[in-house]
Amino acid sequence: MNRNKFKKIAKEVISFEIKSLQKLRTSIDKNFNKALTAITNCRKGKIILSGVGKSGIIAKKISSTLSSVGTPSFFVDASACSHGDLGQISSNDVLILISNSGESAELKNIIQHANRNKDIILIGIVSKKNSLLYKNSDIKILLPEVREAGPGNIIPTSSTVMQLAIGDALAISTMKQKNFGEKEFKKFHPSGSIGAKLKTVEDLMLKGKKIPFIKENTKMRVALKIITKKKLGVLIVQNNSKKTNGIITDGQIRRFSEKEGNLDNFKVKDVMTKNPISINKDVLAAKALSLMNSKRITSLCVHKNKIINKTIGIIHIHNILENNIQ
Repeated sequence: MNRNKFKKIAKEVISFEIKSLQKLRTSIDKNFNKALTAITNCRKGKIILSGVGKSGIIAKKISSTLSSVGTPSFFVDASACSHGDLGQISSNDVLILISNSGESAELKNIIQHANRNKDIILIGIVSKKNSLLYKNSDIKILLPEVREAGPGNIIPTSSTVMQLAIGDALAISTMKQKNFGEKEFKKFHPSGSIGAKLKTVEDLMLKGKKIPFIKENTKMRVALKIITKKKLGVLIVQNNSKKTNGIITDGQIRRFSEKEGNLDNFKVKDVMTKNPISINKDVLAAKALSLMNSKRITSLCVHKNKIINKTIGIIHIHNILENNIQ
């Protein structure tokens, strides 16, 4: 089989799955809203997902996504529920069962358990309207019947793509309903590339005694000693009211020295750049890096709220790059 034929097969598979998602999009109805309400109103109980086979794998993924966006949930193995794990499902829980056919034998005991306990809300995500799962669900999310990609219409492909998509839709909807934003998301993703992307200026800035402050009337011979000691190549200049009104860099000092010669008789305010660029502490570090690159500078003053002339920290380009932020 030549390579062009493989490319054709790949495109056909993707086309099948795109068509399934298009059908899913048009099938969304009021039951989606009911499911969303049940999930977001679940405060006394737990959000539990289960499924069999490929649907079970999808259920695990949806559970993980829900947990990562502020809705704690967990996956229960359907087979294990027939051997004691039904005890994990109790009153006030929201139980989400995912099945293409809705007739998987492993789900029957879970469905019966949920029906016996009227305080459990059963959400069925299923493609067969006459199935056991559909008939016994409190909230019925009916996925459109679609043709599976591949020979024989038997390999779970288009159907599992729809299951995954409806799970993502529920997760993002609950996220927005709960006003779960970047700050909250960051708490659950402290490491890895996502954690790096969500780090703010406040997470990386130097603060307290590490900020290289200097008074505007200080002699430059003293400033030279301080900038050498702090090892940041920059000084934040303050007036007598402790308001930031300037900044000095080692490059600036060299250029001024080449022009004026000996600096001993100059004061800091004679050399500094007035009104230095400052950034809010809550801005993403990646945005701070972009600002530094565009302005061709290596440090930024950091402020809180809108009080730009009150510096609470300093962020250096090295702080950002050391954290693998690009």
